[in-house]
Amino acid sequence: MPIRQITVIGTGHIGGSLCLALKKHRFLGRIVGCDRAPVLERAQAHGVIDDGITNPADAVRGSQLVVLATPVSAIIDLIERLGPALPAGTLLSDVGSTKAEILSRASAVFGKSAGTRFLACHPMAGKEQSGVENADPGLFQGAAWFVTPVAGQKIHDGLSGEYLEWIEKLGARIASLDAVEHDRLCGWISHLPQMISTALE
Repeated sequence: MPIRQITVIGTGHIGGSLCLALKKHRFLGRIVGCDRAPVLERAQAHGVIDDGITNPADAVRGSQLVVLATPVSAIIDLIERLGPALPAGTLLSDVGSTKAEILSRASAVFGKSAGTRFLACHPMAGKEQSGVENADPGLFQGAAWFVTPVAGQKIHDGLSGEYLEWIEKLGARIASLDAVEHDRLCGWISHLPQMISTALE
């Protein structure tokens, strides 16, 4: 079943940029945003989303793809809250910056079906300016888009495959790696500049 409706929970800088990028590259389906009411109002005013719903359980209805674009702690909470109620034909994904704990929680919620129900992702993109007002449809052009599969997951099959095709259309470069390796790598990337700065003082 092709993706006809996408819900993005967290319509800030990353979530909003994803919405705008999909629209720019001719995703013709409906994009539903879920956030606080004032954020949704700004997102709609900027043409980021087609509809805004504050309640996550209501926002995901009718969507084939749900993307969690909130801080990591909220992603983990939403996996637990939304996961058991999502239809089997809905793919849940995220953009969290750490993956091991997120993947562990998704595996606990979805069990043996985690490989078809959840796709753990982390786009290496962003700017200093936050908020939906700074959403950029070109944000992912040339950026690495990490995927950390569960054991045996065929990420290019079914809905996850279709989603990743869209990610490639946005100009991102998909790279698959182990969740623990991802977290170690991103830890070095994020801390290295600070370490160098401290050493030079």
